[in-house]
Amino acid sequence: MADPKRFSGVLSPVVTPFGADMEADAGRLIAHSKWLLSQNCGLAVFGTNSEANSLGLREKLELLDRLVDAGIDPARMMPGTGCCAIPDTVELTKKAVELGCGGVLMLPPFYYKGVSDDGLYNAYAQIIDRVGSDDLRIYLYHIPPIAQVGISVPLIDRLVKDFPTIIAGVKDSGGVWENTKAMLDEKWDDFRVFVGSESFLLRNMQNGGAGCISATANVNPAAIDHLYANWQSADAQKLQDDLDAVRDVFVSYVAIPALKAAISHYGNDAEWGPVRPPLDTTLPEKKAEMVAKLDALGFTMPGLAEAYATAAE
Repeated sequence: MADPKRFSGVLSPVVTPFGADMEADAGRLIAHSKWLLSQNCGLAVFGTNSEANSLGLREKLELLDRLVDAGIDPARMMPGTGCCAIPDTVELTKKAVELGCGGVLMLPPFYYKGVSDDGLYNAYAQIIDRVGSDDLRIYLYHIPPIAQVGISVPLIDRLVKDFPTIIAGVKDSGGVWENTKAMLDEKWDDFRVFVGSESFLLRNMQNGGAGCISATANVNPAAIDHLYANWQSADAQKLQDDLDAVRDVFVSYVAIPALKAAISHYGNDAEWGPVRPPLDTTLPEKKAEMVAKLDALGFTMPGLAEAYATAAE
């Protein structure tokens, strides 16, 4: 039986704006989140492209409060709560559950490498026990190119069987379609498989997937959602090709500065550029080049500038 609390569709790992003082800018984060929601895009705040691991635990807790206090529906949020230390993961996850978030996106503890599936299972089991809520919905986050600690299909199988109401799905950002397909082929009951790039969205939907959680959903959410909604249409491959062309522009630059540069340009907001060290804002001298490539594709971010202007009033 389908769980109405489980996510499907398109979500964005919402980029985090920083001021010149490198403090998180809650006002701009709220404005961007509301624009994404207006494009039918859910909010995976504190994801990889949110610079989540450059944010402290207290910052994340405060930002969650600020988002909900601003009227954002927590049921549309899937915050990233996976930290290296189990107590931090538990505290942030408890906060998300208490606020009514629709689920959490959870990295495995990723500092120690070469850990066993048993070790990872025990970490997730302890987190579930310590959070202690039937309302918890965990979406496992598999991103070995960054974390270097993956989540195997046998481990998922064990977790799903032992915690069927809590382990709700997975985001596969491994970039290997065969691995995603292996997850889909298991056909766990109502288990939601999200790809980490819209380049795999059509194949994911054709094989029973739930959608995607993609960095470029920060800037191209409506078009990605359009393919999600129309994956069975005659022009689905054309829609996929158009998404790939836009994504190819962004991935030809450093991803997070490129996303922020696009938001700054199309949102008419010059303050959107900074990234937190150790990342480096290397894009400004190439911004015009990137924008020209996007314009040549007919790329737009409809309503973004108006949304930011309204938020500033």
